[in-house]
Amino acid sequence: MNAPTVIATRESRLALWQAEHVRDTLMARFGLPVELLGMTTRGDQILDRALSKVGGKGLFVKELETALEEGRAHLAVHSLKDVPMELPEGFALAAIWEREDPRDAFVSNQYDNVDALPQGAVVGTSSLRRVVQLLARRPDLQIEPLRGNLDTRLRKLDEGGFHAIVLAAAGLKRLGLASRIRGTFDPEVMIPAAGQGALGIEVREDNTALRELLAQTLHQPTFLACHAERAVSRSLGGSCSMPLAAHAVWEGDTLRIDAALGDANELTRPLLRTRLAAVVTDEAGARALGNEAAAQLRAAGAGSYLPAA
Repeated sequence: MNAPTVIATRESRLALWQAEHVRDTLMARFGLPVELLGMTTRGDQILDRALSKVGGKGLFVKELETALEEGRAHLAVHSLKDVPMELPEGFALAAIWEREDPRDAFVSNQYDNVDALPQGAVVGTSSLRRVVQLLARRPDLQIEPLRGNLDTRLRKLDEGGFHAIVLAAAGLKRLGLASRIRGTFDPEVMIPAAGQGALGIEVREDNTALRELLAQTLHQPTFLACHAERAVSRSLGGSCSMPLAAHAVWEGDTLRIDAALGDANELTRPLLRTRLAAVVTDEAGARALGNEAAAQLRAAGAGSYLPAA
């Protein structure tokens, strides 16, 4: 009997859903025996500080990479927006799967949208990307940190700590919590994070057989769009300490990308924005589009924003 393929995963309800989705797909499509290895990461343990203050979203993947490196697991499933732009040496993204709803969700028990919030309302999010875009729309809002898994964040809202919170729509939908979404932000108004809504599958670079198998599962339109988005962030040295947004959408065979950059120290400083499009047919073209978007942000003055991050 073949030894099982082991998936390393965080133990939050959303992470387990994602890993189980990959497990079930691999079992059904390839007949592989697949098991899960649940793990708690540093990102799950540190809940009293913003990720930008304690090492970034890479805290959600380091322990999973250690399991891959030690041979305790063969692949790791991530929310792609949590994956650092540069993977450690010896690791590779073997596949990116079809994106769920990439938008940010407005969640409130009282108000229909951000414009309906009262003056000085308290909104919960720990994403600098969301903070600068919310303040660009409503500079009167009081933005407070919000960490923890989805259930924890919703509980904090329900306990009255916030007038509203902002979450990724994809996670709510995957967990059957779409009814909690009061409204979604237009992605042209609240530009999502690079890779938001997509799943990324990471493996050891030297595991050629598994990489070739997983390559059969990638969703090419999502794969190319996310590579363009991640190229913007990579070119600017992006991390979760940088208020950077990048989102690409297909218009026929043309890929259009929107990107925005804020100042991490002066959160109400005007956002720098850019939009451009190109016919994209391969990964190199996607990266070139993202790099050009980053170049346009630099030309608009990003250099004076970046030291703050």
